[in-house]
This record gives sequence, C-alpha cells and structure tokens, in this order.
Amino acid sequence: MKELTDQDIAEMIGATFTPDDTRTRNQVRAELHLSKRIPKNIPTPSHVTLDLHMHTIEQAWDEIMEIAISGTKTATIITGASGILKIKFQEWVRESILTPYIVSCNPLNNGSFAVKFRNIN
Repeated sequence: MKELTDQDIAEMIGATFTPDDTRTRNQVRAELHLSKRIPKNIPTPSHVTLDLHMHTIEQAWDEIMEIAISGTKTATIITGASGILKIKFQEWVRESILTPYIVSCNPLNNGSFAVKFRNIN
C-alpha cells in the first residue's frame, strides 16, 4: 500500500492539508475507511520463524530488529549454512543495538538459530 503524502491528502480533500487539523485528519480517515483497514489490536505472536535466504544485509537487519521490538518472545532465524548473513547475524547478537533485546541465541543446526528475546518496552 502506498504511503500517503500531505500533498496526496490535500488533493483528495480538495483543500490545503494541515497535518494538525483534527477535523481534516478525521475526514480523510473516514473517507479512506482506515478504521476498517487497519486492525487496532493485532496480537503479537509468541514465536516466529524468519528465513533470511535471498535477503540483503539491510533487509535482514530490518526484519530482525522488527521482531526484536515487536514483543515476540522467541524466534527461529534461518541464515543459511554459509554466507555473510550467518556471520553478520552472529556479530549483531554479540555487539550491536540488537544485543540488549536478546536473552539467548543458540544454534539449531549449521544455518539456523533459536533466539529468545527480552521485552525492553
């Protein structure tokens, strides 16, 4: 889904858009039916599996951090048996801003890790 800019919203309502205008913001939300499209209370899964095959380093980092801050308790992270992501993931676990989120990280096999996350929120 495309992220709307202030200009997109202004074109939809046919007026100058001021982000702090509550009435306009509510009108736009109503017209787009956002309350029906975006669930308010999405439960956080307690366990997820993340396969990093075919991911860039940046994509892998973003997805791992998203899991870490989401409140998920455990994850199986598949890096692959060889390659840069296996090396990078182990570095991130030991010495990065990801480190405080991790309680434990244990290899399951040559390319997968069982990770327990700490809820820092």
